[in-house]
Amino acid sequence: MDRVVEIQSVNFENEYEINLRPTSFEDYVGQSKTKQNLKIFIKAAKKRGECLDHTLFYGPPGLGKTTLAHIIANEMNTNIKITAAPMIEKAGDLAAILTNLDEGDVLFIDEIHRLSSAIEEILYPAMEDFRLDIIIGSGPAAQTIKIDIPKFTLIGATTRAGMISAPLRDRFGISFRLQFYSDEELSQIIQKASVKLEKTIQKNASLEIAKRSRGTPRIALRLLKRIRDFADVYNESEISQNRAKSSLNELGVNELGFDEMDIGYLDILFDAKGRPLGLSTIAAALSEDEGTIEDVIEPYLLANGYIERTSKGRIASYKAHEALKIPFQKGLFDEKN
Repeated sequence: MDRVVEIQSVNFENEYEINLRPTSFEDYVGQSKTKQNLKIFIKAAKKRGECLDHTLFYGPPGLGKTTLAHIIANEMNTNIKITAAPMIEKAGDLAAILTNLDEGDVLFIDEIHRLSSAIEEILYPAMEDFRLDIIIGSGPAAQTIKIDIPKFTLIGATTRAGMISAPLRDRFGISFRLQFYSDEELSQIIQKASVKLEKTIQKNASLEIAKRSRGTPRIALRLLKRIRDFADVYNESEISQNRAKSSLNELGVNELGFDEMDIGYLDILFDAKGRPLGLSTIAAALSEDEGTIEDVIEPYLLANGYIERTSKGRIASYKAHEALKIPFQKGLFDEKN
């Protein structure tokens, strides 16, 4: 258990980011449908004196999965224990976590799609019957010991719902896909955060940051803190739109929210002149991990129609060519369709 707790503290964001997290649904901006349903489910569970059903959040990174887990624990008036799937390597790791839970606790497992099948097998009876089945010994002498554990709520988070095994996914009674945020929602988040950071920001400046934040609160808050650095160095008590624009340009974030990695990705597709490119080819050209491309770069580009993912590979859309003022060329894939 000590190893998991140590990892938990290492993986937390810095103090500012923790303080910027909303702690209630009233303070949480965006994901209105998810919030509305969660309020009903939590109210019903509390009325019956039960734990909330096991809950799965999935979607691109930075949209508030961890924050929602904290809010659920606060609303249920219970504690939250946090770990990440890659840190649960052995059955003993999971057993130590589960046996140290108190009645009604929330257990949050990030990157839950990365649990091994052996760990999942132990997790199934824990989720369904609140029981651990531990096998001691091997061969004919092997024995199964059943250990009752406190009733708890498992909250899983993943950026790759398709990689979660069907048996594990089916054991979550509640499941939500988190959506990208609108510019107005991000602007509200930025304004709330600026109050906590004790830095005044103009409304049009918060909108400027929002437009370049790829629909993602985590990116919006990161950009806000960097722009605050520029304003502080230039002795500006308030973040203006001009300061936001100039700082974002210095940070290499253009009007569409593209950074150097996005533009590098699109340049590779542009150079292909309409021919579909496979993920491995793009990853090699960018010297990036395939998982980073699928989880970090592509979701926003796909959601906004800048790229298309076909059976033959990725291609840049007409919208991407138009946005970056690149002449559009019909490739082999287009000609056959």
